[in-house]
Amino acid sequence: MLHSSSEDIFNQLQGLHRQISCVFERCAGISASRLQLLHQLYQVEEISQTSLQKTLGIDSAAVTRHLKQLEISGMVTRRMSPEDNRFTLVQLTAEGRQKILAYTKEKEQFLKEMLQNFEEQEQEQLLNMLRRLNQNMSEM
Repeated sequence: MLHSSSEDIFNQLQGLHRQISCVFERCAGISASRLQLLHQLYQVEEISQTSLQKTLGIDSAAVTRHLKQLEISGMVTRRMSPEDNRFTLVQLTAEGRQKILAYTKEKEQFLKEMLQNFEEQEQEQLLNMLRRLNQNMSEM
């Protein structure tokens, strides 16, 4: 059976996702989802774990796993809310704030290498196509 171009696109996207995740983690020393979580924490002084989970759009178990590891590594602190002990409050530590800047530089270098040999116009076209794919997926 011959593959259609849409099947090839699907396979390319799946392979690219796996490759980006692995190579990014190897280069930056942190997963893209953890970096996204840290970026969100960098924007606020303190946030509830529930609000963080909703903002990021990932399940609560994944957020808990990430936060436990980040807490062990000294990058975040968690505490029970004094007003309502059903909520856990999260914030970056000073070490976490320093590391996020280093991770951001690694991400910039990763993106530069990933997009080398792409003209700015090609990058814009790719971005527009990816946005349309994301829109289609959100409407499914």
